[in-house]
Amino acid sequence: MRIGIDIDGVLVDLVRFVADYGSKFCYENNIPYTVKKDEYNEAEALGITNEQVEKFWNTYLTFYAKNYPARNFASEVITKLRKKHEVYIITARNEEGLPKETYGTMQNMVKKWLIDNKIEYDKLIFTGENKLATCIENHIDMMIDDAPHNVKEISTKIPVLCFDNPYNESLEGNNIIRVYSWYDILNKIS
Repeated sequence: MRIGIDIDGVLVDLVRFVADYGSKFCYENNIPYTVKKDEYNEAEALGITNEQVEKFWNTYLTFYAKNYPARNFASEVITKLRKKHEVYIITARNEEGLPKETYGTMQNMVKKWLIDNKIEYDKLIFTGENKLATCIENHIDMMIDDAPHNVKEISTKIPVLCFDNPYNESLEGNNIIRVYSWYDILNKIS
């Protein structure tokens, strides 16, 4: 079986990062905010403007992409999965929004982060927002994702293990299997 795995929200606890570093950013910049973990979009999750979100990511994106740790047991479970399955990392982390002179930086940061966090894979794919097309092109049999729009769209064609986050708790339907941890993923795939 070929398994696709998302990074943000699946390999990394994005909710925790946005709550921790978003509130720090807002405090240090005297920006009123509210933390709403049930919102996927950072502007809505913090109650700030898109321009403020852009400044937040300009401040913390490099730190996040290079240093923020993988979820507990992600490396361990993926190593076990690769004994029987192919693992494709499929991420929407791309160069969009980065200055042209830094092109290639995000891809290099992702590759190094995967090595640093001992995340093994058979193929790494940088894609846009349409992960369904990427899954179909690469013959993915099962996708692990968290983003509500991706879970809904991909599940129309292949099973999705929906990594539980406050912003996707209401998602359910055919081909959507909720998972709560990396060992829960291993259990459900086994």
